[in-house]
Amino acid sequence: MEVAKYEAVETLRDGRQTRVRALKSDDRAGLLSAVSKSSAQSLYRRFFSPKRSLTEDEVAYFMDVDFVDHVALVAELEEDGRGVIIGGGRYVLVEPGKAEVAFAVVDRYQEQGVGTALMRHLVAIARHVGLEELTAEVLADNISMLKVFEKSGLRVSTTRDSGVIHVALRLS
Repeated sequence: MEVAKYEAVETLRDGRQTRVRALKSDDRAGLLSAVSKSSAQSLYRRFFSPKRSLTEDEVAYFMDVDFVDHVALVAELEEDGRGVIIGGGRYVLVEPGKAEVAFAVVDRYQEQGVGTALMRHLVAIARHVGLEELTAEVLADNISMLKVFEKSGLRVSTTRDSGVIHVALRLS
């Protein structure tokens, strides 16, 4: 599996096909567009602070993916004859065998299985490269993200720390 060229097709709950693929260097505009179409609540749930746009440093960080220590996938739908990024997921190595995972899905595509699909593919990649655990921090009110983890088929353990749930997912 060449992670930097990863690609798969998934069917969303509404029957539409989405392409889950590795983030590419020319996805900057699509990434920024997805952020601009996301609600203040969705961005707060992803970044844990009020945010309406990304700083240049944040954009650089999100786009600087080496597919070894930092792996990023996007979910893309065909709209008006072109691919539109509707969500993304990534993991970043925090120590050998362990990576932190995070997701964002544009509001109008939430509840369609986008996060679940991104999770499934990130888990496949993480297992392929020998990772043992994925971790995440999720706001306690982000029930849909917590459900994605619960339904992942992985052993999930959680701890709570004042409104934030720390999630650990065992890959083996």
